Amino acid sequence: MKTLLITIIIGLAAGLLGALCGVGGGILMVPAFVGLLSQNHKQAVATSLAVIIVTAIAATANNARTPGLIDWKVATIAAVASAIAAWFGSDLMRSLSNPALTRIFGCLLLAFGARMLWKG
Repeated sequence: MKTLLITIIIGLAAGLLGALCGVGGGILMVPAFVGLLSQNHKQAVATSLAVIIVTAIAATANNARTPGLIDWKVATIAAVASAIAAWFGSDLMRSLSNPALTRIFGCLLLAFGARMLWKG
């Protein structure tokens, strides 16, 4: 029951942050799945990506209700490029150790967070 409640809270927070800021999947769910649900980093990444499918569909359907809000040309081109990179990236993720993935993830969060604070 505790795991269910924690998972619901993680999902609610990720969905809200995803809809508000375009983040939530990796930034929130991966550390939460690792720290609160005791998943290893690879499992947390794979689980987060599976959740993001549903989150993205829900937010996109709601955003599409406002004409012109989504730039469909940019979305389509970026989606194709992202899908190709994600296919190969998931192979790379599986080949790396959990500690290596955690370090890479932490460095990316710090770098992007610092940039946003200084440029924000």
